[in-house]
Amino acid sequence: MLDAKSRYEQERRSIKSMREESIMEAAKRLFVRKGFDKTTMQEIADEVPLGIATIFRYFPKKEKLIVAVASAIIASQSEVFRSVSEINGNCLEKLSYLFDLFISFHQEKHRENIQLIEAFDSWAYLPHEQADMLEEYHSIFESNKLLFKMLIEQGREDGSIRNDISVDDTLMTMINVFGSFAKKVSMSYNLVIFKDNAGTIGQLQVLKTVFLDYLRPPGNA
Repeated sequence: MLDAKSRYEQERRSIKSMREESIMEAAKRLFVRKGFDKTTMQEIADEVPLGIATIFRYFPKKEKLIVAVASAIIASQSEVFRSVSEINGNCLEKLSYLFDLFISFHQEKHRENIQLIEAFDSWAYLPHEQADMLEEYHSIFESNKLLFKMLIEQGREDGSIRNDISVDDTLMTMINVFGSFAKKVSMSYNLVIFKDNAGTIGQLQVLKTVFLDYLRPPGNA
């Protein structure tokens, strides 16, 4: 059994974790609803609800909040991707499953996450005096890139992926194409004419087929 001091520390960490999560969830809702620039820390405090001083104790700057929220989203995706890399099957089969998972992230129930990442990207592309704030996000993003790169390298070894392509060029093309599509989906949520997004999944399936056909060795249809 834990002694009184250890039990207190455990409970304190649990409360701290729950508060951080509640602050981040409240911030995500407001960033999506109002935009990052128009959301104030006081509004986030009211949304939780917690005192403004408590919010600043956990997140001294609003910028740290959007980085934390975006990092949490892609970190949750990283865990899913990593589990896929460990299943049985050749590289092409794993990539097909990964594409399916990525496509599932664009379903209606994940709309807030898509829009939050779009808001984060718009902010992150601006010049910043404190680039170190983005280190956490970049670290997780780079680990995702490394995972894809290792999968493609595996495919070149097991023969399921053609070996005459540049791994880096292929990887960045896939990231940029799917990333651009995600931004298009995010913007369409705000336009009445595109409220019915039934064709989105079908279009992503087409992209999946195009990439898999490109990666497959000639003659392995």
